[in-house]
This record gives sequence, structure tokens and C-alpha cells, in this order.
Amino acid sequence: MPLVVDFHVHPVVPGAAKPWLVEWMVRNFGPEATEQLASFANPDNLAVFLREAGVDYTVILGEDSPATTGTISNEKVAEICAGRPTFIPFASLNPHLVSHPARELRRLVREYAFRGLKLYPTYQFFYPNDQELYPIYAVAEELGLPVMFHTGSSVFPGSRLKYGDPLFLDDLAVDFPDLRLVMAHSGRGFWYDRAFFLARLHANVYMEISGLPPHRLLQYFPELDRLADKVIWGSDWPGVPNVYGSLQGIRDLPLPEETKAKILGGNAARLLGLKVDS
Repeated sequence: MPLVVDFHVHPVVPGAAKPWLVEWMVRNFGPEATEQLASFANPDNLAVFLREAGVDYTVILGEDSPATTGTISNEKVAEICAGRPTFIPFASLNPHLVSHPARELRRLVREYAFRGLKLYPTYQFFYPNDQELYPIYAVAEELGLPVMFHTGSSVFPGSRLKYGDPLFLDDLAVDFPDLRLVMAHSGRGFWYDRAFFLARLHANVYMEISGLPPHRLLQYFPELDRLADKVIWGSDWPGVPNVYGSLQGIRDLPLPEETKAKILGGNAARLLGLKVDS
């Protein structure tokens, strides 16, 4: 069975999420959602759940978005991933809340061995191509860290969608040609065409398709197979609770098996430098 990498999982940390995020989960997944999620505060339970869903490796995401969705500290992510080789930690930095974010990124990698960076422009209120952020990108490029950006829409109160346009990553792709840039949600809602074009145009830009219904992917991206080497699957768990269903939805697409294998894990393994059996 080809390798499977879930590139987009938010860990459950009690008290970390804003109340409206919890309410959204209950509204969409039923009153049992909070009880079910509580069990996943134990990372061992999360690891078992993902393994049973068919996931080999999981990117665990930090978040520092106190005005919108909540905060999961980098230290907590490091704790969750410690001693669990199938969990891959991604740090998060809020440029409004960290005095020297580039220096902080270097420290996090040195002290906790973070493997990537996730930024949330629509939740943290910044334009990705703001040149004040360029020192962060320079450090990430130097250290070989992929940087993932939330792109596209969000339903959560306080989000500002103007910051989610993938086009802002065009400047970064040009100015940091060796920095791997990942568009989480691939411009969801407004900008699918821009995300696709940017991934075709720039060798260092990738589409990540978490949170998108698999059965609609070929509607959003009719020529998806042309970008077989640039597309990465993620579940966006727990926002998408059925990880197995999302995974199976990709397997059911009328695409070449080689393309699906790349989307489900091959491309992510290359980005993350995973040493896996061929």
C-alpha cells in the first residue's frame, strides 16, 4: 500500500479553542463531538485513531490565533510529538505577538526539532508578502523548512478573508526560490484558479487540499493530473472528522494510481525529507 501522509491535523488541547469553535463542532458534528474530542487530548489515542484510518505519518500543527480560533503553543506541539516518530511537528508564529519571529523560529528548530512552519494570515491578520516578514522566510529557506499558509475562506468569527488570497505567495516564490511554499486549502472558495496557476508557474509552490471534498476536486481543478507532483493531501482533522472517508475519497478519484500515490503521501514525503521504503 502506498505511503499516506496527513499534512494537516490540529491536535486537541483542552481550553485551547475559542468557544465559538467548539460550538461550530457541536453544530456540525453533533453534541457527542466534544466528548469524542476529549479522548483525543491523549496523543496516544490520536495516534491510534490515525493509524487505524490508514495514515502513516501526520503533520501536527501549532496555532497562535487568539483573536479568532485559539492558541496551541509550539511547546505543546513539541510535547505531543515527542517520542512519536509518526508525528511531525510544525510550529506557528503570530508576527503581531512575537518580537523577533525569525529568531524565535530558529530557536524552535534548535530546541524542539520542528520540521516546518504554519502561518494563518486570515486568522492572524497579515499579508503574506509583507516585507517585514521576510526575515522569517529567510530563516525557513536557510533551514530547509516548508512554510504552509492558510489560504482561502474561513467560517470562523473574526476571520478576515482578504489576507487569504494565494496571489500574495507569488512574491515569496520569486524572492525565495529555494523556499517550499504550501497553500493550505488551495485557495478554498474564491481562488482555486489562482492556486492552481501558482503551483504550475513556480517550482517551489505546492497545493494542499485539506478541507476540500474529494469528490469535488476535479470540479475545482479539472486538470489536477497535470500537477501530480505538486498536490498534497491533508484531512484538516478535527474540522473534517472522517479521516478515512477523506482518504478513501482520494483513492476513488478517476486519476492514475501513480498520481493518487503522490497526492496521498509521495509528495509530502519528499517535502518533509521522510526516509521511507520505495
